[in-house]
Amino acid sequence: MLELLPVLLPLLLIDVLNPVLFALLIIAVGSSRPVANSSAFLAGHTVAYFGAGILIAIGLERITERLGNPQPVDFVVELALGLLCLWAALAARDGKASETQEPAGELNPLWCFGYGMIVNFIGVPFALPYFAAIDQLLKADLSTEVSLGVLVAYNLAYALPFALVPIAVACMGQGLQPVLQKINNLLVGLVDRAMPVLLLLLGIVLSADAIKFFLTGKALW
Repeated sequence: MLELLPVLLPLLLIDVLNPVLFALLIIAVGSSRPVANSSAFLAGHTVAYFGAGILIAIGLERITERLGNPQPVDFVVELALGLLCLWAALAARDGKASETQEPAGELNPLWCFGYGMIVNFIGVPFALPYFAAIDQLLKADLSTEVSLGVLVAYNLAYALPFALVPIAVACMGQGLQPVLQKINNLLVGLVDRAMPVLLLLLGIVLSADAIKFFLTGKALW
């Protein structure tokens, strides 16, 4: 399982560059219940992300079993993800990788939890690093229990940086909002500049791994 760390950690670092979720947390911080609403946003997003990960894994596993040759199929998926990353890198050059929409209406924890789930499900088709991480997890051929444990750990590690927002607000109050807004602006600028490059590199690595397997029968890692 430890051999997955060099593969999963870079994917996690790319995946966690999510200005959409951070922007939603800042919106929640500006509401009448900043800690409860921002926590609910994050909880809904995390629950949905974990659930989507299980569904993705089951779907890939069923495709694998149906074709009766799991290992090559995993590399077919990896190649497809690599090509999608290359396409997304080109599409993100216009600097719109961080676009988001503000929720309308009065915020409350239940509504924020549901909206966090909706935002996540809408964004899942574009969460290419997450797809790649799940594909790598399936390729590792771990037991179901260990695979679920790794998926839980991945999602908790993903949520941890964002959890600092409600924790900081609980400790320092809403006066922290201007600082958070500055951080969000920096994050948006970073994502708009770095995401195309990161997706390009990820696409090249995934595609190269799959192509090497098809040509030689051995993967890069």
